[in-house]
Amino acid sequence: MGDLDLDYTIVFPEPSLRAGKSEGGTRWDQEREPVVILLGWGGCKDQYLAKYSTIYHNQGCIVIRHTAAWRKIFITESLGLSSLRGEAKKLLELLFDYEIEKSPIVFHVFSNGGFMLYRYIVELLHSHRQLSTLRVVGTIFDSAPGNRNVRGSVQALDTILRPTTNILLLYLALATFALMVIILRILLYPLTRFLHENHYDAMKKDVSRWPQLYLYSRADPIVSFLDVEGMIAARRRRGLPTDALDFEKSEHVCHYRRYPQRYSEMCITFLSSCVRRAVESPLRSERLMSL
Repeated sequence: MGDLDLDYTIVFPEPSLRAGKSEGGTRWDQEREPVVILLGWGGCKDQYLAKYSTIYHNQGCIVIRHTAAWRKIFITESLGLSSLRGEAKKLLELLFDYEIEKSPIVFHVFSNGGFMLYRYIVELLHSHRQLSTLRVVGTIFDSAPGNRNVRGSVQALDTILRPTTNILLLYLALATFALMVIILRILLYPLTRFLHENHYDAMKKDVSRWPQLYLYSRADPIVSFLDVEGMIAARRRRGLPTDALDFEKSEHVCHYRRYPQRYSEMCITFLSSCVRRAVESPLRSERLMSL
């Protein structure tokens, strides 16, 4: 389902699960069930996100699924244009439209496509008067974030375009994209960073204090594990609650497909911990304070 300008899917828990228990034994408040927002990778189809949605739906959560258009991810954002900011605002406003704005919120972010959108979401949560009242309690990152990895970006775009694009046009598009990124986001970046800081650098300074979980793999050919571990280290140096799991052998956004039980357990345990922490320590829960 979706409004006129935003494609999304929202799934409410079955009646039998509306007062269900999480793995940790916590019974959700029926009026404030956790809301999990899935932000898909570039080119992701809703049917792919639906598989992840089941993890949380079976726990009695409300789940919202959304993926930004790949053209915005690979073209306008690569040009340094903040094309996803408006999309981020509309996505957060859905919580008020459905009257679930008081629920604890967990984001599940996939690859750089989801990470770019999440960057603007975080900025809005800390700057917008109404949106700053939302109660985020945790974020999970799957195969993200990457930092100016041209080769990985080209591979990701190739995966999206190859099935429907003439081979000559494909190579031309990939070469143009790579050249554009190298010039605008690497060579000229020292001069343009004050106009539009790249997503990785911006999020290394993120003031959000809610817990984060990073699920990644050193076998990922698109997002380097060194970039992910660099972000993890940056947060830990500031004493921010940060957990991580290196699956070691799974490829990009394939951790759940290769290790479904372990992946599900990590997500459910993290969700339960974040919600329980917010309920037990309301004064310390993340009501989106700007520090």
